[in-house]
Amino acid sequence: MAKVMQRIVGVGTLLACVAGTLGCRLGLAQPLEQARAQTSASQTQDEPELLIQTEAQLPDTYPHASYELRFRARGGVPPLHWRVEKGALPPGLKLEEDGLLHGQPEREGEFQFTVATKDSGQPQLAVQKPFILRVLSAMSLNWKTPAHVNGSRIEGSAEVSNTTGDDIDLTFIVLAVPANGRAVAIGYQHFLLRRGTLAMELPFGETLPHGGYVVHVDAVGEVPARHVIHRQRLETPSALQVTVGP
Repeated sequence: MAKVMQRIVGVGTLLACVAGTLGCRLGLAQPLEQARAQTSASQTQDEPELLIQTEAQLPDTYPHASYELRFRARGGVPPLHWRVEKGALPPGLKLEEDGLLHGQPEREGEFQFTVATKDSGQPQLAVQKPFILRVLSAMSLNWKTPAHVNGSRIEGSAEVSNTTGDDIDLTFIVLAVPANGRAVAIGYQHFLLRRGTLAMELPFGETLPHGGYVVHVDAVGEVPARHVIHRQRLETPSALQVTVGP
């Protein structure tokens, strides 16, 4: 009888242990599910949104210059897909789907456009951003001292800049054109305008007979190796009157 009681007690103890183990496991089930939910929520919260990082003011360029820029973004699921959403790129430039902007702009100007990108996630993230790209005049010509009458002379000066990546073979000529159309050269230079030259002053002037003259200032720059020609012109808004002299 004593042995039977021992067996019953032993079985009871075993059942209690099993029940306790199951209770422990069942007790842990709820915290474990909570931890998983918290981890999932944290991952969702930490997932980065899609942002375009490229600065809104793109690097300047100039006509016929090779241009290459890759748009950058943060977040999202790669690969990203890029396109022009609004506005227009400078003629001669193209935006590839992978975000590479490249080409050779055909003309100067300030161009405003909006670029959009989408990621490859489900659901997709999308974002857009406006940009400005300035295509500067490759060779600029401006008045330094506007043409004017000084006694029997017409004189003044212009300034020329070369913002291209090339050295330019420059011809600079100034003509004073009277009413009869027989132009008189009052300035001439021919030299190599080095790349990066800014606001180089080019003076001109000549004694002229009595009369009215419209002054034309022309600058023609050539890059023979690339078959490129740059042209710029200045002109007085009206005839300058020389009143001294024959």
